[in-house]
Amino acid sequence: MAKDSYFYALGRRKRSTARVRLTSGKGEITINNKSADAYFSNSKYLVKKLQEPFVVLDNINKFNIIAKVSGGGLEGQVEAIRLATAKALVEVNNDFKSTLKRADLLSRDSREKERKKFGFKGARKKRQFTKR
Repeated sequence: MAKDSYFYALGRRKRSTARVRLTSGKGEITINNKSADAYFSNSKYLVKKLQEPFVVLDNINKFNIIAKVSGGGLEGQVEAIRLATAKALVEVNNDFKSTLKRADLLSRDSREKERKKFGFKGARKKRQFTKR
């Protein structure tokens, strides 16, 4: 891989969208110009979840992640980054695809919040039915 080259991928989860650049490096994770530890300040669980694609492939500390993420909550953002990272790793080497697919890291979780409907209190909540 050339010095300035990178692999790009996009990941989504709920309302979160993550754009990830994967470069060769020492395993540094940068999210919105902050380190992962600073961005997810009090959650080691979320930082560990980000490294899942590398753990599955035994590629820890070989790539740097530069991610721009927007929308949603922290958990959704982590899952969006994780999906984008897995997609970028497939761009690096197509042989990784089967391993990542078996670990269920290449499938997008399509569940989203259902919209509120006009005339009702929520997405499905309606007024109580009275028989008489």
